[in-house]
Amino acid sequence: MLVIFLCIVLLVLLVSWGKINPFVAFLLVSIAAGLLLGIPVNKITASIQKGIGDILGGLVIVICLGAMLGKLVATSGAAQRIAGVLVSAVGQKHIQWALVAAGFIIGIPLFYGIGFVLMVPLIFSVVDKYKLPAVFIGLPMIASLSVTHGFLPPHPSPSALVVLFHADMGKTFIYGLMIAIPAIILAGPVFATFLKKIPSAPLATFRAAEMTEAEMPGAFISFFTALLPVLLLMLTAFFPYLHVQNPLMVKVVTLVGDPSIVMLIALLVAIYTLGIRQGKSMAVISGQLTDAVKDIALILLIIAGSGAFKEVLTASGVDKLIAARLGELHMPPLLLGWLIAAIIRISLGSATVAGLTAAGIVAGLVSAGGVNPNLMVLAIGAGSLAFSHVNDSGFWLFKEYFNLSMKDTFRSWSVMESLVSLIGLAGVLILNVFVG
Repeated sequence: MLVIFLCIVLLVLLVSWGKINPFVAFLLVSIAAGLLLGIPVNKITASIQKGIGDILGGLVIVICLGAMLGKLVATSGAAQRIAGVLVSAVGQKHIQWALVAAGFIIGIPLFYGIGFVLMVPLIFSVVDKYKLPAVFIGLPMIASLSVTHGFLPPHPSPSALVVLFHADMGKTFIYGLMIAIPAIILAGPVFATFLKKIPSAPLATFRAAEMTEAEMPGAFISFFTALLPVLLLMLTAFFPYLHVQNPLMVKVVTLVGDPSIVMLIALLVAIYTLGIRQGKSMAVISGQLTDAVKDIALILLIIAGSGAFKEVLTASGVDKLIAARLGELHMPPLLLGWLIAAIIRISLGSATVAGLTAAGIVAGLVSAGGVNPNLMVLAIGAGSLAFSHVNDSGFWLFKEYFNLSMKDTFRSWSVMESLVSLIGLAGVLILNVFVG
């Protein structure tokens, strides 16, 4: 634990005080952690490479294609059109709540990283058009994405925990909704009122010049193209309930439901609806797509670095050591599950790893009875969101996209995640009084 603490402090100092590139800082700290934790010298580099490969393997296609889609949505005027329609529908005074609702709906079928990349252009277009504080407007929507990621199936960790604890998917989802809504409201719009003065200059790639009414695409095309990934994922999520027996159809839907394929289809549609259809040549469109990737190259490297650090800690077995020590404590099972997940999350950075590791420790308590398995899923889910910081890729996504300082990222993103975790725990304990 002391080694992990020192490595995290070193990482913060290298980036904030030493002004070292975060990717380089992650590599240096990963090597130092490997040596101090006793990983054989010849395996440290392999662990770093595996960590980078594991995290980028699942994210690089989605993030790159999402950035390209975001660039087209921004430069075509579609984001401006969407922002205008939303504000007209709810009024500028309530635009934050409209974005929160959109983030919650989109967050149910979408993985966090995909939802983040998809919604950032919409957030920035609203911020740019109406000259509103970026963190004040954006953080509540991001909070709704984060809550659905930790609490609600079909996201990886809660879905896996439902199976592991033999919980009921439907009940877990309903209880999760009951906890998620107050968590989003308190950690999102309510908390964001204290963040209006945080300076933020969002990435230029998602801010386009103001366009005239005639230059912008229509409202239907704008919404349809921007939300096409969500529509495709929702359709594939509901497909199993149609009980279609045609094997070819099942294979097609399975392929189309993969997040990478979804983003590719959405981008191809956007190239036509927001590019060719508006009279742009493929040379101009290709140039915009190239610019989009240039803008997020550093973000990809930073996420890769966080993956390397996480893998070094996992390879050392420190996650199992932490869990075993905590398992010796005598406390209520739901609180214990939350605490184990929270400490592993703070130590390793990954919500999914924290959730699944904690589940392995408390599985015996659940199977022995005496604890509601649906609530244990949510308790661990809440713990897995606790205090996100420099070893979490979500921290760096938020920091770099919103172009924030380390200090401001801690007092906005990290505090928001901690609030979500604590409110989630409180919700679980209250529900346990009635349904436990």
